Amino acid sequence: MKYKRILLKLSGEALMGDRQYGIDPKRLAEYADEIKQITKEGVEVAIVIGGGNIFRGVAGASRGMDRVQGDHMGMLATVINGLALQSALEDAEIPTRLQSAVKINEVAEPFIRRKAIRHLEKGRVVIFGGGTGNPYFTTDSAAVLRAIEINADVILKGTRVDGIYTADPEKDADATKFDFITFDDVLRKGLKVMDTTAFTLSQENELPIIVFDMNKEGNLFKVVSGETIGTQVNL
Repeated sequence: MKYKRILLKLSGEALMGDRQYGIDPKRLAEYADEIKQITKEGVEVAIVIGGGNIFRGVAGASRGMDRVQGDHMGMLATVINGLALQSALEDAEIPTRLQSAVKINEVAEPFIRRKAIRHLEKGRVVIFGGGTGNPYFTTDSAAVLRAIEINADVILKGTRVDGIYTADPEKDADATKFDFITFDDVLRKGLKVMDTTAFTLSQENELPIIVFDMNKEGNLFKVVSGETIGTQVNL
């Protein structure tokens, strides 16, 4: 395996599968199988998951809701997704711990950096819920922050598309994919990989990002093995 410790970022929408909202148990089981393949090879896996399949704070604010309240609801949505993914992973016999930046001691451990690293060293998958614990910060920012804190080798951003393109491939048939691109080129070309706060934090800490299609069977294993899957963003 090319990478020893990874941070896998999943969107909440990814858990919907073919549904319009909520959580698809079939998709959860598929993800659990993908993750099991790499944990069997000794890869240490941490996961940050979004909450957009349940609630998105920005969307609430656009409809007149207080932004801070909306973001707190979004944080709780990520914990719900984390519990669902934890259940799927444990059904696949993968020991898993859920840590939350928002204290909900009855359902999740509080985020403690040293404890998270110890879990990883013992072969447990660690899911980080609750975002950063602060409003106005996305789960992309939470993913980069946690990856830096646990000394991850790379951030793997699992999406519906197979990498970064010159334009949206779902809208532009002439869009071409990058196999490799620098942080500076992403910013210069105005490409959307993560929000600017998260992307800049990753760049400043020299933490590479790989964007790939998580829904294609075997892709996660290939990425962690070092195959050129998706698009790698590096210095």
